[in-house]
Amino acid sequence: MTAQTSPDFHDSSTAAAQVAEWLDALADTLSQRRLEAIPGLFEADCFWRDFLAFTWNIKTVEGAASVQEMLSHALPRMDGAISWALDRASVQCEGDVVSAWFRFETAVGRGQGHLRLRAGRCWTFFTALRELKGFEERKGRLRPLGAAHHYGPGRTTWLEEREREAATLGITKQPYCVIIGGGQGGIALAARLRRLDVPTLVIERNAKAGDSWRQRYKSLCLHDPVWYDHLPYLPFPEDWPVFTPKDKLGDWLEAYTRIMEINYWSSTSCDSACYDEATQEWVVTVRREGETIMLRPKQLVFALGVSGYPSTPVIEGHETFAGTQCHSSAYEGGEGWRGKRCVVLGSNNSAHDICADLWEHGAQVTMLQRSSTLIVKSDTLMQRVIGKLYSEDALERGIDADQADLIQASTPLKLSARMNVPIYEEIAEADAEFYARLRKAGFMLDFGEDGSGLHTKYLRRGSGYYIDVGASELVAEGKIGLRSGVGIACIEANRVVLTNGETLEADLLVYATGYGSMNAWVADIVSPEVADRVGKCWGVGSNTARDPGPWEGELRNMWKPTRQAALWFHGGNLSQSRHYSLYLALQLKARMEGIDTPVWGMEPVRHLR
Repeated sequence: MTAQTSPDFHDSSTAAAQVAEWLDALADTLSQRRLEAIPGLFEADCFWRDFLAFTWNIKTVEGAASVQEMLSHALPRMDGAISWALDRASVQCEGDVVSAWFRFETAVGRGQGHLRLRAGRCWTFFTALRELKGFEERKGRLRPLGAAHHYGPGRTTWLEEREREAATLGITKQPYCVIIGGGQGGIALAARLRRLDVPTLVIERNAKAGDSWRQRYKSLCLHDPVWYDHLPYLPFPEDWPVFTPKDKLGDWLEAYTRIMEINYWSSTSCDSACYDEATQEWVVTVRREGETIMLRPKQLVFALGVSGYPSTPVIEGHETFAGTQCHSSAYEGGEGWRGKRCVVLGSNNSAHDICADLWEHGAQVTMLQRSSTLIVKSDTLMQRVIGKLYSEDALERGIDADQADLIQASTPLKLSARMNVPIYEEIAEADAEFYARLRKAGFMLDFGEDGSGLHTKYLRRGSGYYIDVGASELVAEGKIGLRSGVGIACIEANRVVLTNGETLEADLLVYATGYGSMNAWVADIVSPEVADRVGKCWGVGSNTARDPGPWEGELRNMWKPTRQAALWFHGGNLSQSRHYSLYLALQLKARMEGIDTPVWGMEPVRHLR
């Protein structure tokens, strides 16, 4: 995504002058509120992706007419002029496209942005609010002193202050924000909020931070590489493994909560929550150490991962099965299954991992593939996709995780999907022999319905893919049995009957069948009515499998205002938890400080649970 200078187009000074002239014209147009000039500055089919700066939303505006509509809302509510500062060293040319990074300031904050020009008009425009004026993070020159350099009665130490805070927050002092879920997303957001002096309490049902990883089957490792997975402020050490084992990650998350001084209530369950319209605060009932505690935060965040509850199909005869059956989330490992007959329903990441684990432990295992799956080899993904922004090579080019996040965000999702198609065509050609062997074994393959690849499929449905770290070879070699294009019609005492009439003897049945939407948690903890008011989480409206249309352009309900006041969702993989936690934290801080946050462009609720 980093363009290279093309000698047959503009030299760098000419291109920089063109971008500077365009930014000046935009500044003049906005300051004078001459919105009729927008079609002269933006292409008719342009994109403006905004993270808070103009919309107080995470929103992609498509088309010059929609840009005019957005600005007609934003400008009257923005107190003062907007200043733009071009980073001339960042100007690049690729073919007929000139791109550049810039910084900007509004009355309330400072941000970074990116643009792409074609023939003098803007094709893509990206603006991201990065800090609030007067409420900057406590870092650098604003870092706390950490000690009281005076003597006198009542002087306290850092430890005493931390103990006092832990003893009072949630007991005698109410947190401004409660985060339900103390995994990677919850603690990343809590770390951001602490930097912004937002009193925050994290609620986690497990005994320790990181237990959600520790409790999974012992062979589990991250499939994403280390450069992609850093948490905010505290990157992994330079000798950290490329693919993090789940227990090592669990220990890191536990240490992170202590180092970042996060107020973290473990072994605590959230029983209920309701919003008090009169006081404009939540009433959250939690159970901690046998005691029922009522919290009254102003903001409530659900940070429970990518999905909701496990989706376990109810299949005819399941109650008659004499063996063991479980969802993949409850699978504990292959020990004890040597020589046993195991059936795994599903063919995505968890299914492959579990099948490989069972095979390693001497089980006879069969994968049931109901529909086609996107497979991409881990090495190929690193070389051709992720590694361009997240790798040692990227670091040597000066691109750290924070910069990589911004580069990735600068491309609108619709355009990113189109750009990914030729990349996956190249992958199909480069690994043609690998894919041929999988097809010969009967495995059904795809690169997404439009060929746009893994990341797009992940955003659309959060499932339907496997990053191959070895299990695909076991499938191709027949070491993992495969039945494709079939499901389970019914279950009997010692076997499953497939939809094609075939029977498989089974001692273990694992449902690697995914998860529901995150708003199912809201239905149980708050109410079904509020869950339906908010609507489905995740997906972009691509009108592909499990992502019904119409097109929305950004992930539904994630990291941005919802249709329920003061209710937010935070989640995703480690990379998303790192990057988007900043924007959610800024929204919460702005509301705490009474900054006006007029939200524009909220999508209607089209899909429920």
